[in-house]
Parts: sequence; structure tokens; C-alpha cells
Amino acid sequence: MRISDLLTMGLRNLFRRKVRTILTVLGVVIGCLFIIITISIGYGMDKSFETQVKEYGSLTAITVRKWSYITDDEGNWLGEKTQKLDRKLVEQFKALDHVKTVTPVISYYDGNLISGKYISYANIIAMDMEAFSAFEFPDLTFGEYPTVEDNSTVIFGYNMPEPFYEGGRWDRMGKTKEIDLERDRLAYKFSGEYGQYRRNERKKEFVLPITNIAKMEESKSYYDYNIYMDLDYFEKAYRKYCDTLVVEDRKKALKLLDDYQEIQLNVDNIDNVEEVQDKISEMGFQSESLIQFLQPTIEASKTLQLIFFFLGAVSMFVSAISIANTMVMSIYERTKEIGIMKVLGCIVKDIRLLFLFEAGMIGFMGGVIGVGFSYLASFLINKYGQPLFGALMTGGAAMGDIEATYSIIPIYLPLLGLGISIIVGLLSGYFPARRATKISAIEAMRTEN
Repeated sequence: MRISDLLTMGLRNLFRRKVRTILTVLGVVIGCLFIIITISIGYGMDKSFETQVKEYGSLTAITVRKWSYITDDEGNWLGEKTQKLDRKLVEQFKALDHVKTVTPVISYYDGNLISGKYISYANIIAMDMEAFSAFEFPDLTFGEYPTVEDNSTVIFGYNMPEPFYEGGRWDRMGKTKEIDLERDRLAYKFSGEYGQYRRNERKKEFVLPITNIAKMEESKSYYDYNIYMDLDYFEKAYRKYCDTLVVEDRKKALKLLDDYQEIQLNVDNIDNVEEVQDKISEMGFQSESLIQFLQPTIEASKTLQLIFFFLGAVSMFVSAISIANTMVMSIYERTKEIGIMKVLGCIVKDIRLLFLFEAGMIGFMGGVIGVGFSYLASFLINKYGQPLFGALMTGGAAMGDIEATYSIIPIYLPLLGLGISIIVGLLSGYFPARRATKISAIEAMRTEN
């Protein structure tokens, strides 16, 4: 039997009893729809969780802080722990497997930006220059991140600088000035321990001129509210400031450079974050990562996925039974036709292929229609599903300003749904097709349809 004959006879037989075929295809549509939407919701929720958590930093980043909280196994607070973080520890962290980048972090809160007679508050965070790319810092609206050739760039977060007040008068009556980072002259004045460090009167006050500026794009995260410098550049400037202090205060001030507030590590893969944290714990240090906050929501998403997937599997199982039933009924109704085909010399293989083709076509048609309805359902879920899925995602779109997407259909998913539908059709039609090949030609010819 030629392929064209197989196709013609198969399609003609399917559409001979349209209602039965449509109802059987409908079962496959529902099963395919459930499977695709189930996976798309899980994928979409995971991506939304990930996007929301990324507002607070990189998912492959691990932070070891100088001050950490001590809790019991149930998460109850027991007290605080001080961890000494120094350059030696940085080198130990660099030797850990899966660690790509390690940078100490110095946060300096006690200084002011100066523009002429106007003053503004600014918090500086200093870290190694390779950290800016490794930890997925926002893109820049102008300027460039520090490089080996020029590490003097001072990077302003999107909401920086804060308002400048005349003469440092921070009350509401003080005059403010809008600063243009690309045009106005800026400098940074170190005050030191909230102004408690005493300057040596015989030395000139040190003010760091800011001549190389970059500005971050808005990230809706803590990046927007800080100023960043390369660690080496900051240390050189800070030492110059310390040289202007009296001897006693100079020693106190320089401790800032030897005892870091935190150390940040960047891991090569999100799947290795937990392993690296375990190694840090074995070294006697506490650490934290965004994965710790993301994990509970991922588990909740997986639970919801399993529930929907179970419903889809049940629906597809019912579809398989429906296809098998349709094919068995078709054999009973076409027994004489099968006998005639055998009498005319049609080989057993062709008869088996005919019934498998019909069963596969039911799966194919149901899969194609199911894929189409899946895209429609995904659109409707994203447009109108916020009340339900927003609650399931513990805030969903309300968590930050990023709009949540509850259903995402990656390119492989329609192919997977269509493939499952066809396979279910073929498996369901195998035994009926096999039964058709075993019908006696003589007995079939005696059958009255």
C-alpha cells in the first residue's frame, strides 16, 4: 500500500464518524493543554521569583558579613556573632571549588559629597573592580566601570546623588541644588567616625576630587542608592585622608582597611551555591545568599506544578482510553472491510499501519489544537491571573515594581506537548491495530455491518 493510499484511507475513516472523532480529539486537547500549561506556570513562577529576588543582587552571589545572627534549628534568634574578615580569609575563599570571584567590601558611611558651597550625604561601597561584572551590576547610562588602566571611576547609583543643601544645612529651609554629574564639579570629603576623628592642624584637609564619573541605569534595587569605587582606589584615597589625622586617631581609622565589613563570593553556577555555603560553614563562618530566600518559593511552585501535572496526566490517561475505545469500535464496525483488504492481498503490516496512523492522527490533531489553546490560556493567565497567582507567589507583582509573568511557554514546550500527544495516540492504538491484523479474512467476510 502506497503512503498516499494510507493517508487517504486513514483520514477518510476518521472523518466518516465526525462526532466520535471530535470527542476523542477533545480529550487529547484537554490533556495536552493541562500538561503544557502546568509546565509553563511552573516555569513562569520560577522566572518571576528569580526576577524579583534579582532586584536585591546576583543569584550566584554569597555574602559573608562581619556581624551575623545566631539562630537555633527552628530559626529563633539567639544573639549576634562577630566574624573577623581579612585579606587572608579572602585568599582562602578564592581556593574553594566553584568560586569564580571573591572581593572584600568596605562600606564607608561617614563622608559628604561637595559641589561648591553645597553638600550632600553619600554612602561609598568599595570592592575589587572585577566584581562589577561578576555580580551583575546594572548597565551604565554614561561612563565606564573601573578598569586596570583607569580605576578612578566613581559609579553613582540611579538615585544618587541625594539632594545638595547649601552650607550643609539639611533642614527644610536650606537651599537645594540639582547636580549635573556630567558637568558640575564634585569632590568627596572624608569625615571619619561621624566626625570624631581629629585632624592634625598642621596638615591640609584632604578632599578627593571626583573627575571620572559613571551613572547606573535604574535597577529598582539597593544598587540605586549607593556610590561605588574600586577597592584599591578607595584605599589610596582613604590612606591620604588618614595621613591628615592625629597619630592616635590615624591608627583607629586605618583599621577600616584591615577588617572588612563583608566579603562577597561569586559562584560559577547557581546549582553550586549551596555546596559552597556548606564549605564556608565548615570553615566556621556564616554566610547568606539569595538562593536561601528563593528556595522556599521554588518548593511551593514545584508543589503547585505537581498538582497540575497530575491533573494533566489523569486527563491524558483518560484520552488514551478514549482513543483505544474509538479504535476498538472502529475495528468492530470495519471488520468486513478488513476482511476484504486481506482477500485483495493487503499485507498485515499495512493494516497495522493504517490503524496506527488513525490513532496517531487523533493524537496529532489533539496536540496541535492543544498547543494553540495553550498559548491562548497562557495569555489569559498573564492578563487576568494576578489575584490567584499573585497570592500563591506571596506577593507576586506587588513584590517590587517588576510585573510578574505567571505563565511562560519556552520553545521546547509545544514540541513536547505535541510529541506526548502523538505518542499517547500511537500507544493507545497499538493493541487495537494488532487485534485488527489477527482477524480471520473468512470470518470477516461473513460479518454483516
